Amino acid sequence: MIIFETERLVIRYLTEKDSDFIFKLYNTKPFLIFVGDKNIRSTNDAKAYLIDGPIRMYAQEGVGLYLVESKDEQTPLGICGLIKRDILDDIDIGYGFLPEYCGYGYAYESACAVLKYAKQILKLKRVVAITTPDNVQCIRLLTKLGLEYIEELGENCKSDEVYSDGSNEFSYDKKMRLYAINF
Repeated sequence: MIIFETERLVIRYLTEKDSDFIFKLYNTKPFLIFVGDKNIRSTNDAKAYLIDGPIRMYAQEGVGLYLVESKDEQTPLGICGLIKRDILDDIDIGYGFLPEYCGYGYAYESACAVLKYAKQILKLKRVVAITTPDNVQCIRLLTKLGLEYIEELGENCKSDEVYSDGSNEFSYDKKMRLYAINF
């Protein structure tokens, strides 16, 4: 199901059919460094992650990570969406793109659309984001989107939520920075 479109992109719900793409994306070096290892070692692991993660979150929370694909070629480029994490009071914006599609403005274009969706359709009053202090590109994008630094969350941020493959929805052993935008 398509959530919305931008000039160049289609943003839609992830489905089990996206398991090959998720396997590829979640095993790229930047994703592993800055987002973390989700223990996705096969397309079957990716399918289980999709079912227990984004697809379940759509049903339970009404939000989730969405697939971002090019409008013209319908090529999957990355993910961008809204996440309800049990460690945060507010909805979190998250994104990740295949390295070959970074630097073309896709993350900014999709994140702007997601924030507009959060404000106008979901009527959220605030959206947050978390990242590591060394993720310079992410911090630059968050700032460009209008999010402001709030505080450092500390080390060993962990979610209590565990998927069927044993991975956490969010688990990171570095200090995290919290950013926010109020609408």
